Amino acid sequence: MSDTPAGPTVFNDRYELHRKLARGGMADVYLARDLLLDRPVAVKVLFTEHARDASFVERFRREAQAAANLNQPNIVAVYDWGQQYGTYFIVMEYVEGRPLSEIIRTEGPLHPNRAAEITADIAAALGFAHRNGVVHRDVKPGNILITPSGQVKVADFGIAQAATTGDAAVNLTQAGSVMGTATYFSPEQAQGHAVDPRSDLYSLGCVLYEMLAARPPFAGDSPVAVAYKHVQEQPVAPSRINPNVPPALEAIDLKLLEKDPAQRYASAEDLRSDLRRFLEGQPVLAAGAIGGAAAGVVIGAGLAGAAPADA
Repeated sequence: MSDTPAGPTVFNDRYELHRKLARGGMADVYLARDLLLDRPVAVKVLFTEHARDASFVERFRREAQAAANLNQPNIVAVYDWGQQYGTYFIVMEYVEGRPLSEIIRTEGPLHPNRAAEITADIAAALGFAHRNGVVHRDVKPGNILITPSGQVKVADFGIAQAATTGDAAVNLTQAGSVMGTATYFSPEQAQGHAVDPRSDLYSLGCVLYEMLAARPPFAGDSPVAVAYKHVQEQPVAPSRINPNVPPALEAIDLKLLEKDPAQRYASAEDLRSDLRRFLEGQPVLAAGAIGGAAAGVVIGAGLAGAAPADA
């Protein structure tokens, strides 16, 4: 930041930065204090070098605009946006919690029921965003926060794009460019193709897979190598890594990981309905719609009382 004051940094005479929480692909995130409302907030500050780039600034502004319109319990709220000290910032809800990535890293595979419940809450957030014309485009464990009470919060619509808006022709991700995190790319993202809500569902399938197996479906020496696998290779069934994964939940996950978007769930709401069936011990619809990713998987009714994994 240029022209930063000698004392504590305060944006717009209101948001006092305290300490850095995280560093992302285009911005730092700070714990701050809203001096007007006397509450903690998170402030995302765009890197100075990006603040000079009109396309980055436009992407940053659209992030704030898109996310500010998403008022849903499982979505991190956006409160404000502004410019000062030669850069731009977004003020967000501060969530006291742990990233899902940290939970998986420290606990290993999650109990299938817990993984299903977290997935259902993420789907609720994505479904709300999708109904409001926003595709997240970067669904990953690091963008999912779990509070001490167990509430799920989806953060960082940093590269979100309005799926259907009046000015949708202004495409911030030009044809052929690839954004997001390769480990959780959909095949269409990996190829630089247009994305829709079903792309988020594929990425959510990668997250569910990681909760069940404690590793993502694909890994490689480079982002390009991982992206290639998303397009060309089938994932190993998670039950082969963690035998405690119930067949019904595996079927749900592998349906999410279909290469062809048309073979995935049509919507986040359909996914939530199938997860509810699993948790209630009822047969899941994924059992009757096995495509390439789920070929050869033995399907049973949802095992709500499945034995926990090692975690």
